Amino acid sequence: MDEKRFNPLPGFGLTMGYTVLYLGVIVLVPIGALVLKASALTWGQLWELATNGRALAAYRLTFGASLVAALINAGCGALLAWVLTRYEFPGRRWLDALVDFPFALPTAVAGLTLANLFAAQGWLGRFLVPLGIAGAFTPLGVVIALTFVGLPFVVRSLQPVLANLEREVEEAAATLGASRLRTFCAIIAPSLLPTVLTGFALAFARAVGEYGSIVFISGNLPFKTEIAPYLIVIRLEEFDYAGATAIASVLLVLSFVILGLVNALEGWANRWQG
Repeated sequence: MDEKRFNPLPGFGLTMGYTVLYLGVIVLVPIGALVLKASALTWGQLWELATNGRALAAYRLTFGASLVAALINAGCGALLAWVLTRYEFPGRRWLDALVDFPFALPTAVAGLTLANLFAAQGWLGRFLVPLGIAGAFTPLGVVIALTFVGLPFVVRSLQPVLANLEREVEEAAATLGASRLRTFCAIIAPSLLPTVLTGFALAFARAVGEYGSIVFISGNLPFKTEIAPYLIVIRLEEFDYAGATAIASVLLVLSFVILGLVNALEGWANRWQG
């Protein structure tokens, strides 16, 4: 008779059951309800509701602005994480705490603040608008808002990795005559690439579903500055539940596809690093 294996971490069955139950209630049940609601529509109805001109314009702005904002955060967030991790300077802790400000600030307050800043008579808009840079009530305003809410995801993802990088390897490369650029490209960048992609994916996913910070700064102009989440709200206010379900289903499918591609890139980056 086989002896029961001793588990140094007991309670797996209980914790696993709680995990499955929690994820099922929080994640799977809402997604399942959306899929069930969408299944009540025929393919023709779903296609017509999800691909009208207004919806397509909203998709383009939502995913396009989210992609641009995530790319900006991937570059600027990586630089900010590098500075906060590698250098000591006055005010570093204050600056590090400021990174989490988008987490604590209600998104509606953030959108209202950004709209006031970049409006024609705002603190920044009065200097930018005469130069042809309109940050409020334009697609640029949407990108600004999405960049604001997504920055912490990249910075907080990179900081632990940067803190654990062995500086001895960099010092050894320097003693062997490698330049700083070569050291960065050959040693540091490959180590950071998977984490940068993770931060990019988190920032992108956050941006696709963002609503509160955009409704004020975008102006919500159909075919111009209207995002898909806001269009869903409009359809619900019109009691057009079928239209809202169709647009939400498209967002769900496209989000899964894009996140799947990002995860594939992360896997490739991990294999390339190894």
